[in-house]
Amino acid sequence: MKKYFHSLCLLVLFAGGSVQAQAPTNWYNLDPETDKVPGVSTERMYQELLKGRTGKTVVVAVIDSGVDVNHEDLKSVLWVNAKEIPGNGKDDDENGYVDDIHGWSFLGGKDGRNVSFDTGEITRFVVALKGKCEKADVASLQGKDKADCERYAAAKSEINTERTEAQSQLSQIEMTKTMVSNTMSTLKRLLGNKAPTPENVLALKPEAKDKQFVTIGQNIVENLAGAGKEYKTVDEMQAFIDADLQEGYDYFNERANYFYNLEFDPRSIVGDDPNNLNERGYGNNDYQGPDAEHGTHVAGIIAADRTNNLGTKGVADNVRIMVLRAVPNGDERDKDIANAIYYAVDNGASIINMSFGKGFSPQKEVVDKAIQYAESKDVLIVHAAGNDGANIDETPNFPVDWFGPDDSKDRSRRPKNMIEVGASNWEGGANALASFSNFGKTEVDVFAPGVNIYATIPGSKYKEISGTSMAAPVTSGVAAVLRSYFPHLTAAQVKLLIMDTATKSKKMVIKPGTEDEMVTLPEISVTGGYVNAFEAVRKALSMEQSPKPNPAPKPKNKPLPKPKKPRG
Repeated sequence: MKKYFHSLCLLVLFAGGSVQAQAPTNWYNLDPETDKVPGVSTERMYQELLKGRTGKTVVVAVIDSGVDVNHEDLKSVLWVNAKEIPGNGKDDDENGYVDDIHGWSFLGGKDGRNVSFDTGEITRFVVALKGKCEKADVASLQGKDKADCERYAAAKSEINTERTEAQSQLSQIEMTKTMVSNTMSTLKRLLGNKAPTPENVLALKPEAKDKQFVTIGQNIVENLAGAGKEYKTVDEMQAFIDADLQEGYDYFNERANYFYNLEFDPRSIVGDDPNNLNERGYGNNDYQGPDAEHGTHVAGIIAADRTNNLGTKGVADNVRIMVLRAVPNGDERDKDIANAIYYAVDNGASIINMSFGKGFSPQKEVVDKAIQYAESKDVLIVHAAGNDGANIDETPNFPVDWFGPDDSKDRSRRPKNMIEVGASNWEGGANALASFSNFGKTEVDVFAPGVNIYATIPGSKYKEISGTSMAAPVTSGVAAVLRSYFPHLTAAQVKLLIMDTATKSKKMVIKPGTEDEMVTLPEISVTGGYVNAFEAVRKALSMEQSPKPNPAPKPKNKPLPKPKKPRG
C-alpha cells in the first residue's frame, strides 16, 4: 500500500518552511460557488436537488486495511450479511466464509492472528529469485534467465538504497524528537504560566544558552498559528508535535524493517498457499485488524452517518459499508485483491472502493479477471491514482484500468466499470491539485478532494489525512448517491456521468510532483475536471425527466398471400 507521508515538524525544523493554513472542516462536501470552497457540492446537492426524494440502499465495499465497526459514526451504516447467524461458527449462507457478518479479512488466520506488516513486491521478487540468481554468472546466462537475474540485481540494489535511506530518516526523526523535547522544556521554563502563543514566545529574551531552542520554538509556534493551530499550554503543543513525529517514525520504520526486509515473511499467519491463485475461503472475520486507521477514514468519507450530528458527514446518505480487509502495511497481494473483489460482487456490492496501489503486479491476470467479473455483474470500481507525484501513463499504479501484462504497451482493452481518481486541494488557484497526486492524460479520469480530509479513525475519533486514498472515496460516495437515487443507471453509465459532469478547467495549476511547473488539467487527465456531485445529480435528473422518443409505428399485418395452385 502506498501511503502519503508529510511531517509538519520536519518541514518546520529542517526546511524552515511555512505550514499550510487550516482547511475548512467538511470542505470536500462544500460548493465552489455558494461556499467558495472547491468541494464536490454534496450539501447543496441534497438541499436543492434531492430534498424530498428517497433513494434505495446501496452497498459499497471498502477493500482496505480494515474498519472500526464500532465507531460512533459508522456502526449504523455497516453492511450486515442477513443470511449469516453471528457467532455460531458456521457458514450459514454457504458462501465459503464463516461468520462473515460485515465482510471478511484476507489477512487473518483461522487462529485469530492477523498480518499487520508485509513486504513490498520488489522484496518478494528478490526473495523468489535469490536461489537462482545470487551466485549466478549473469554474463554467461541467456534469454529469460539472463533477464531475470539482471532484474534481480537491479531490484536488490534498489532495496539496499531505499532501506538505507529509511534508516537515515529514522535517525533524523530521533534527533528531532530530542530537539523538540529540549525546545519545549526551555519554553515551559521561560514562559511560566503563559500560553505558548506567537506573541508570548516572540517576546522571550533568552540567555545565550537558550537562544537556539527559543528560535526553534518561535519558528514552531508561528507556523502552527499560520495553520490555525494554537495551544493553551506547552504540554498540549508538545503532544501534537510528538504525535506528528511518531507518524513519520512509523512510516520509515515500516520501510526499513518490513517493506524492504528480505528476511521478513508474515504470510504463514494466514495459512494459505500464496502461490495458489485459485484458493478461496482463507482468512478470518476480524474486519478491523491491528491497524484500521486508513480503512476507517475511507469508510467515513463515503458513509459517515449524516443524521447523528457527530464528527463528520459522509458523502452518501443511504449506503452500507461492506468491510474487506486485504491491504496490509506493505504491498497488497494480487490474490487477496482478486478474492476481495469476487467477495464484494457475489455478496451484493454495487460499488467497490480501492484506495491502494503499487508499482508492480506479478499476478496481474488474476486481478484482471476479477475486474472483468465485476464488470459482467454491473459493479463499479473506484481506484485511487497514487501519491508519488508521477505520470502513471508512464509508470503504472496497479491495479490499473487496462487488461494485459503489467508491461503491456497495448492499453486498448479497458473495462467500462473502473474510474481512476487523482487528488485536488482545497486552496484552489495555482494550488488546486495536491502536490503528491499522480496524474496521467490517459490514466487519471478525474480529480476529487484529497488534502486535509477530516473523517473517522478508530476509537470513535476523527483526523485530517491527505492522499488520493481520500479522493477515491469522495468519488465512491458520489457514485453511491447516483446508484441510490437513480437505480436504473449501470456502472458504466455512472462512470460516464461523473466524468461528463466534472467541472472542467483550463486554468494553469502547479503540476504535481514539481515546485512551479504549470499545466492545465486537460494536459494531465482524461476529463480535465473535478468531480461535481451537484452537476452529476442534476444531469441524472434531466435524463430521468427528458421525454422518451415515440416508438416507431409497428408495421400493419398484411394478409398472407393465398397459396398458388400447383400446375397440372
